Amino acid sequence: MEYGNMLGESFAYAKEGVVNKMNKWIMLIIATIILTIPLMGYLMQIYRGTKPAPEVGNWGKLFIDGIMLAIVAFIYMIPLLILQFLMVGAVMAGAIFQDPTAVMAGMAGAGILFLVYIIVAIIIVLFAPMAMIRFARSGSIGEAFNFNAIRAHIGKIGWINYIIALIILALVTGIPVGIIEFILVALMGILIIALSEIGFLLGGLIIVIVVLALIPVITVFQARYITQIYDTVAA
Repeated sequence: MEYGNMLGESFAYAKEGVVNKMNKWIMLIIATIILTIPLMGYLMQIYRGTKPAPEVGNWGKLFIDGIMLAIVAFIYMIPLLILQFLMVGAVMAGAIFQDPTAVMAGMAGAGILFLVYIIVAIIIVLFAPMAMIRFARSGSIGEAFNFNAIRAHIGKIGWINYIIALIILALVTGIPVGIIEFILVALMGILIIALSEIGFLLGGLIIVIVVLALIPVITVFQARYITQIYDTVAA
């Protein structure tokens, strides 16, 4: 798998399709502000293999596609939400009895649930990206949960190749975002020290603007990269 080529192509895709087209960038920022639903609908077009990056139009379809993709994403998150609820419940149950043994049992139960949570989260991280693309291309929610087909497709890609590709994506996006977050927090601290309440408001405004500007670029880059991973083999 040509990881470098995929990264370069994804970067060029986002740059030419978003950064170099201010009107489209602004439209995608608006799509992000509207609970990100239209932005998710836009990503559906990328998942379908549209190249170059599609124009932002037909907002009704963007909303419908975005809602459907959000439903798929939410269903994938349900196991994690249930496990979170059970972990909190285990800790609270132990605390309610105000007994050291019960507290320890609750903590132990929460610890076991946390390990299960990590395993389930890893499985979801591996399956969800391919599920989103299957859904986008088939138009069937059922295909997003066709785990046998998803597992078979990842197998064709190669599990090691696939996992390495996802790790690279996480590093390439996570490290710059972490650096930007550090700079923004430091800047806000300086503004608060220098300008007090006004500095807090100004720093908050700068953070919001930067985050809204970056989300479309990063998500388009990620969507194109994942689409390329999917397309390394025939569906």
